[in-house]
Amino acid sequence: MNQSFQVQGMSCGHCVGAVTQAVKSVDPQAEVRVDLAGGRVDVQSDGDHAAIARAIEEEGYKVAG
Repeated sequence: MNQSFQVQGMSCGHCVGAVTQAVKSVDPQAEVRVDLAGGRVDVQSDGDHAAIARAIEEEGYKVAG
């Protein structure tokens, strides 16, 4: 299932890695695409949407959707 998140605070490659790791902590098989300029994270995963958002927020980013 494709899930999208608006994530504030991402600005560099380190951010991409941190967000990707956060998503994969919920679903190791997830496919993650990060659009830094648009502040968007697209995730192909059957993992729980709220759990993925929570994992991203635990890395210090604000999720709005």
